Amino acid sequence: MKNKIFTISVFVITAVVIGFYPFMQKSADATVNTALNKNPKIQLAILLDTSSSMNGLIDQARNQLWQVVNEFSKAERNGVKPSLQVAVYEYGNSRLSANNGYIRQVSSLTGELDQVSEALFSLTTNGGSEYCGYVIKTAVTELPWSKSEGDIKAIFIAGNEPFTQGPVSYKNAIALAKQKGITVNTIHAGNLQQGANSGWKDGALLAGGEYMAINHNHKIAHINAPQDKNIAMLNEQLNKTYIPYGVKGREKAQRQQAQDEKSKSISSALLSKRAAAKASAMYDNSSWDLVDALEAGKVKLDNIQEKELPEPLRPMSKSERKDFLDKKVQQRRKLKKEIARLSAERSEYVSKKKMEAAAPSVATVNDAVTSAIQKQGEAKNYKFSK
Repeated sequence: MKNKIFTISVFVITAVVIGFYPFMQKSADATVNTALNKNPKIQLAILLDTSSSMNGLIDQARNQLWQVVNEFSKAERNGVKPSLQVAVYEYGNSRLSANNGYIRQVSSLTGELDQVSEALFSLTTNGGSEYCGYVIKTAVTELPWSKSEGDIKAIFIAGNEPFTQGPVSYKNAIALAKQKGITVNTIHAGNLQQGANSGWKDGALLAGGEYMAINHNHKIAHINAPQDKNIAMLNEQLNKTYIPYGVKGREKAQRQQAQDEKSKSISSALLSKRAAAKASAMYDNSSWDLVDALEAGKVKLDNIQEKELPEPLRPMSKSERKDFLDKKVQQRRKLKKEIARLSAERSEYVSKKKMEAAAPSVATVNDAVTSAIQKQGEAKNYKFSK
């Protein structure tokens, strides 16, 4: 009798489970999809050869950072804008320690893009040994890569010496990257065929990435536009909406200003590109700016200690602080909207000027990075509007 009851119970439980399985599966799939769609990320590690012949490569990276950011600001996955994190490594510089393979992490993966800009401007060149496999393995193992399959995780390594050099096999380093879902893209600074003959193409093929060759000595021409003056004025007003808080708030606000000056010293056009990036969703300073932090829900104003607030806010009452910050939020939204409008007009003007000049197309760092990410992003359901 007990066996009969047991058999019936098992039958009933099995039937219930089978009956509910489709609903359970749908629920599980929905959970996975929600996880993939929530806060999508684009993570990039830029590995730059800083040996003596690479000054042009570094200049391109500095001059095109904000253009790359502006391209990625057009991305979305299922209607959600991704965040952008960038890391910078240098390798092949004899000033660096031989014990570490002549490699240095200049900046870890960060969404604070001013830190990335600062890192690029800090680079100097010097002769050395370029170990591609070593620096790829270092970036794969050191950086806090996302574990989500839906996020874009990509390494871009650029240089001009044989890809096969060094004590770490590039094949082993790439295999390690693939285990973590990281795509390795190779950029040969020089002739396309020469790069293919020296292992750069093979490295990309093994990694499922893109192999590209660029003219690293090509000087980036920034085209000035009628909108530049007004964009610069709006950028100054935008900076006044940033309210630094915490231990490093003031220091990071000063870094923001310094990177404005770096761009401006090169060209008013480059400052306009930077301002457009600052007006995009990619430019996030919630770790030190109260406006970004409050909008992102990362802090509560009542929980911040008075000593962590900037001087003007300390004597204010709680309601006064809230009113003050609410006004800054509204000011920033309005300024960003106007910068975006002028930037769109500027892009049209620049495009027409390029067409009129009919200058031959030259592949650069920006072309290599954006084309590869768009291709790899589309495979993960990312869309890039024009």
